Amino acid sequence: MDIDFAALTEHQRYKLMASLIVPRPIALVTTLGPDGVVNAAPFSMFNMLGEEPPIVMISVNRLENGVLKDTAANIVRTGEFVVHLPDEDTAEQMHRCGDRHPPHVSELDVVGFTALPSNAVKPPRIAEAPVAFECTLWEKLETTSRQIFIGQVRWMHARDELIDTETWRVRLQNYYPIGRFGASFYVKTRERYSLAAQGATRSTSIDEI
Repeated sequence: MDIDFAALTEHQRYKLMASLIVPRPIALVTTLGPDGVVNAAPFSMFNMLGEEPPIVMISVNRLENGVLKDTAANIVRTGEFVVHLPDEDTAEQMHRCGDRHPPHVSELDVVGFTALPSNAVKPPRIAEAPVAFECTLWEKLETTSRQIFIGQVRWMHARDELIDTETWRVRLQNYYPIGRFGASFYVKTRERYSLAAQGATRSTSIDEI
C-alpha cells in the first residue's frame, strides 16, 4: 500500500501517524498560569532528545481557532515546565488531566494530585508521579498546527526505590510506566524481554539498566 501524504488532509495524516507510531511515552506537564493556577496536561508527542545538554521535547497542538493551549501559552510566557512520567498507579488521573477546564481551574485539584515545590523552576511537581523532570525552555519551534518546545532538564525527582545512586541504574522491577496507543488506548510495560547484543554470550539483565 502506497500513500501520498500530499493527497491527505491534516486530520487523515494525524490519524495514521498517531495510530502507527506507537507506543509513545507520555509527558504529564505542569505549568503556571498568569494568575498562579497550576495547569496539568498530558502529551504523547514527547521524547528525550539528548543528554548533553539534557533535553526533552513536547509537541502541543493548537486549538481549532488557532489559540494556544494553556500549557503552550504558559511555557511561552514563563519558559518553565515540569515533565512527569505517569505509571500504572497514576494513569487514570493522568488521562483525566486531558479534559478541558477553564484556565482558573487546576487539573491537580480536579483529579486529586498533590503539588510539591520544585527545586529549580516555579511550576510545582506532582507528588504521586514516579519521575519528574524540571525543565527550562531551550528552544521553541512553530509549525502550522503545533508549538514544539525543547526543554533542558535542570532537576530530576524519582521515587526512592527507582534508582541505585551508586551505579546510577534504574530498577525496572519497581518501574511500570504506561505508553499511549492512540485515542483513549494505552499499553502497560510489564512484558519485557532482552535481546543479546551481537557476539554477546548472554542477554542483559532486565531488572536493572
